[in-house]
Amino acid sequence: MQRGKKSLLIVLSLALLCFGVQYTSYAEAPKIPKESVDFLTRTGQALAEVAEAVKPAVVNISTTRTEKITEPQFDPFFNDPFFRRFFGDRFRHPDAPRERKSMSLGSGVIVSSDGYILTNTHVVKDADKIKVALSDKREFVGKVIGNDPKTEISVIKIDAKDLPVIHMGDSDKIKVGELVLAIGNPYGLAQTITMGIVSALGRNIGLAEYEDLIQTDAAINPGNSGGALVNARGELIGINTAIFSTTGGYQGIGFAISSNMAKIVMTSLIEKGKVVRGWLGVSIQPITPELAQQFQLKKDYGTLVADVVEGGPAEKAGLLRGDVIIEFDGKEIDEPFQLRNMVANTLPDETRELTVIRNGEKKKLSVTIGELPVETEKTPTSYENALKGVSVQNLTPDIYRQLNIPEKMRGVVVANIESDSLAETALIPGDVILEINRKAVANVDDYKTIVSEIKPGKDVLLLVFRKGATIFVTIGGE
Repeated sequence: MQRGKKSLLIVLSLALLCFGVQYTSYAEAPKIPKESVDFLTRTGQALAEVAEAVKPAVVNISTTRTEKITEPQFDPFFNDPFFRRFFGDRFRHPDAPRERKSMSLGSGVIVSSDGYILTNTHVVKDADKIKVALSDKREFVGKVIGNDPKTEISVIKIDAKDLPVIHMGDSDKIKVGELVLAIGNPYGLAQTITMGIVSALGRNIGLAEYEDLIQTDAAINPGNSGGALVNARGELIGINTAIFSTTGGYQGIGFAISSNMAKIVMTSLIEKGKVVRGWLGVSIQPITPELAQQFQLKKDYGTLVADVVEGGPAEKAGLLRGDVIIEFDGKEIDEPFQLRNMVANTLPDETRELTVIRNGEKKKLSVTIGELPVETEKTPTSYENALKGVSVQNLTPDIYRQLNIPEKMRGVVVANIESDSLAETALIPGDVILEINRKAVANVDDYKTIVSEIKPGKDVLLLVFRKGATIFVTIGGE
């Protein structure tokens, strides 16, 4: 009996000891230095204050569009009034167009207290109705003031006063590694804030004709388009516009249009009703190591002048074919798109200084910027042949890297293929067209020239670079 009691006491003691150890392990407070806790607390509080200050100026934009679609109908009773009375459009004539309402969500940023809002062009393009919801739950009807598809910037207006605004910062002053907040309405979830850093600057990904994109790892998802990218001071440094994704969702690579570019476009749309861009009057191309050696450059930087427009600002300033432009207004040029953006963002009749290398020597030229002629801004021509509905663009340094294109390869990249195009089953976006009917294609101008000569109904033979290999592709003319 005594032995049994002793055994029971031992078991109970062990149980209590184990329980005590477990309890103690859960009850112990984490040993974090007070300085670290204070620092993180202050950082969190600062971010919360920035978010609280800028959130009211970010709005939810919902749009309604009317689309006309034609779907083949094969029911033999589509002309029977009896069946149409009870079953409606199911028995329409096969060729009768049908209208469908589609809705989409996006974001916008209030930039003036009297109701001007910045957003992306693809958010409001072709919208029948635009509804703007503020952070305080008020709703307004939005009116499009102007669209600029060449930068993906649009301005809309609501009839309201004394609205909260975000101060526009200087995107030229931001640095890689800076802390940023992205604010918008991903998947319709209003007033969502994500945090990240500036991953890269000056990105050119082929999204629009004029690009100066900020890359960030702050989470950007569908619905964030048109929202704000702000710095630690609560200043607007970008308009969120795109993501790089293989799934359609966040993968750590997002892009925002720089605030400086957005501000220039916005001001022009509000004051003039259109975007006025500067014009130099040159054709330019990137510098390769081989070209750098031929034009006596110490390194492969700048942009090479391939041609000069007769009577244009460049010719009047003394610029020659073969000059290498290395600076514009004191800012170094590394890639052609940088010069293109700088010139486009300069108002006509303003004078700027160019630094060029000619025959191995530096020269400075003074040029008075002109206005980009309307005829140079024509939309892509629509061809009535096998390549109808195919949109292409010139290769850029970023596209070379993203698609792993050999440095010496020249061609145009397929940007989009319309659903009714004969090329839909033969080409895919990202294909690089090198030849058309055995004729070399170096750029968009070559593409337009060759395609314009192809007659309707004729088959087309293409040489395409796809996924690291060149292949021949045929497209039937009918």
